[in-house]
Amino acid sequence: MDAEIISMPATREDFCKRSHFQLTGLRTKAIAMRSHVMLICVLALAVLTPRPAFAQEYTIGADVSFLAKCEQDGVVFKENGQPKDVLAILREHHFNWIRLRTFHDPAAAPDKLPNDLPYTLALARRAKAMGFHILLDLHYSDSWADPAKQPTPAAWAKLNHKQLVKQVFAYTRDTIAAFVKQGLTPDMVQVGNEITNGMLWPDGKLPDRWDQFADLLQAGIRGVKAGSRSGPRPRIMIHIERSGDYDAAVAFFDQLLAHNLDFDVIGLSYYPYWHGDLPSMQNNLRELASRYHRPIIVVETAYSWTPGRAAGKSRDFPETPQGQLDFLRALNTAVRSVPDGFGQGVFWWEPAAEGALRGRSFFDNDGNVLPVITAFDSP
Repeated sequence: MDAEIISMPATREDFCKRSHFQLTGLRTKAIAMRSHVMLICVLALAVLTPRPAFAQEYTIGADVSFLAKCEQDGVVFKENGQPKDVLAILREHHFNWIRLRTFHDPAAAPDKLPNDLPYTLALARRAKAMGFHILLDLHYSDSWADPAKQPTPAAWAKLNHKQLVKQVFAYTRDTIAAFVKQGLTPDMVQVGNEITNGMLWPDGKLPDRWDQFADLLQAGIRGVKAGSRSGPRPRIMIHIERSGDYDAAVAFFDQLLAHNLDFDVIGLSYYPYWHGDLPSMQNNLRELASRYHRPIIVVETAYSWTPGRAAGKSRDFPETPQGQLDFLRALNTAVRSVPDGFGQGVFWWEPAAEGALRGRSFFDNDGNVLPVITAFDSP
C-alpha cells in the first residue's frame, strides 16, 4: 500500500477531504489502466487473429518501369540472338505480374524520370493486353522515394497536414480512376514505396510523426477504394524494405494495426548486399506470416550477373550469369516455403534496364537474355 494511504490525517475534516482525493485518484488510475488494457487487447486481436490466405496464382513478377524508356533510347532486347519484346519474353517464361511505378510530377524533379501517368498507362495497356496482372507502385513524390528519402511533391510543398491528407486522397483516387476508365484497373496497389521511415517528409516522417503518417496512409487507402468504386477493388500492399530485420518490421506493422490501418499484403524488398543472407530473410518471412497471417511478397529483388554491388563482400552466390540464376531460384524456394501459403511471390527490379542498372538486369551488354530467365521454367 502507498505510504499516503497508511498515514492518518490530524482531524476528521482532514480525513474526509483526503479520503475524497485518494478515492478520486484511485478511480482515475483504474480508468486509465482499463483503457491501457483495452488498447493492448485490440492490438493483440489485430495481430493474432488468423486471416485466411488469399487463394491466388503464385506471383512471378517483374518491375518494367524503365522498359519503354529503354526502347525509346534504342536499346534492343533479344532472345536467341533475335530482337524480341521483353514482355513477350517474360510471359513465355511464366511471369504473370508486371509492376509499374508512377511519380506525381516527374517533370518537376531534377532527374526528370519518365514515369508520369500517361507513360505508366501506356505500359499497363501493353501488359494487360498480354495477360499480365498489374501492381501499381505509387511513390507520392516527383522522383525516387525510399527509406533514405521521401520527398513531398513540389506542388504540395507548402501545404499543411490537413491539406496534404486531402491531396493524397484526391491524387490516389484520380490516378486509380484513370486506370479504371481505360479498362486497366490494377490488381494490386502499393500505397507508398519502401515506407519504413514514413512518407511525404517532413509531415509524415517516422518515428516521430506516426499519427500524421497514419493519416496520410489512410488517405491513400481510401483513395484506392474511391477510385475503383465502379469495379473490383485492388488489393492494398504496404511495402517496406526490412526483409532481414524482424524487430524493425514488427515495430512498423504493429504500429499500423494500432492505428487501425487495414491492408491486404505485406511487401518487402530483399537485396542481399543490404538486407543480409537468405536464411535470415527466410526465417523473417516465416515469423511475419505467423504473426500477421497476411500474404507476403518479395516485391523487389535483384542480383548482379557481373561484378557489382557485392564485390569484395561475403556472398552466397557468385556475381555471374549462373550465380544470378541460382540466387533467384533459391529466393523463390525460400518464399514458397513460408507456411500456410502466405509466401505468395517475387518481383525482380528491373529486368530491362540500361546504364548502371544493366549489370543486374536480365540482359547482357549486347542485349541478349541471360540464363536467369529460365528460373521459373521448371515446376
